[in-house]
Amino acid sequence: MPRRQPVAGNRALGHDWRFVAGRHVQDFAMPVSAATQLIRVGHSPDPDDAFMFYALAKDQIDTGRFRFEHELVDIETLNRRAFAAELELTALSLHAYAYLADKYILCTCGASMGDNYGPMVVAREGRALASLRGQTIAVPGTLTTAFLALRMCLSDHFSATEFKHVVVPFDQILDVVEAGEFQGQKIDAGLIIHEGQLTYREQNLHLIVDLGQWWMSETGLPLPLGANGVRRDLGTTAIREINRLLKESIQYGLDHRRPALAHALQYGRGLDTGKADTFVGMYVNDWTLDFGERGREAVRTLLARGHAAKVIPQLIVPEFVEN
Repeated sequence: MPRRQPVAGNRALGHDWRFVAGRHVQDFAMPVSAATQLIRVGHSPDPDDAFMFYALAKDQIDTGRFRFEHELVDIETLNRRAFAAELELTALSLHAYAYLADKYILCTCGASMGDNYGPMVVAREGRALASLRGQTIAVPGTLTTAFLALRMCLSDHFSATEFKHVVVPFDQILDVVEAGEFQGQKIDAGLIIHEGQLTYREQNLHLIVDLGQWWMSETGLPLPLGANGVRRDLGTTAIREINRLLKESIQYGLDHRRPALAHALQYGRGLDTGKADTFVGMYVNDWTLDFGERGREAVRTLLARGHAAKVIPQLIVPEFVEN
């Protein structure tokens, strides 16, 4: 595939990154014109999301009438912000989507699927999952799909009232588990997401359960962790165009892996190139280009089982952008 040249109109906007109120925001030198529609994008500061959005962040594809402004924020913060529908396009945990389906519709692309792998529970010593009854687990947020999967998994061993947890920023969980405490509270285990799945052994921690493997054994399906949602009030035409541009960005990254990976590596929090490439490959792949029918079935199953387990209060049937 020939390399598509940067779009002069977008390059002239002078993209740059800044850090404001706890989040990275991409700056633009020019104001939005009447003919240009601003699309504020929220995604996590981790390698797989950075890889997906590389082409949009670095003006490698023609975005037409849309101008994209990127905010890099942890996924639980994005989940919470989505209740106010601040962002036109945002990464969402599929657990959070169960509460946001009236505001956002799911893109057909941009999925993070754990195909027999996924979030993990780790501890300082090897132990049985049932031994976590009454123990405190550090979690990255109660709206994450990792949290939903853990709640369902643990329900096989003990009741919800025996599940103790404390919310800890996702990039601190390994350190907190190693230390055994967080802000004076004892921590017995941690629920890890993102690149911690590849690095936990470096801190002499032990795997208790891989929730992606647990889910596959339960359902025969990949574990659908995250997606991208487009705000419904943008209208059908804009929603479809944004969905198309996101897919173009993902495809561009896959077709230009080396520069996209170099861009993603800056969000790797200590990952070397090899591990970053492995991590990106885990979560940016054919599933990311399109959920497909099996991926959509996995989302439906996740939401239905979450409702049956009384974690999700209302049964939600997911709705995807129509191409």
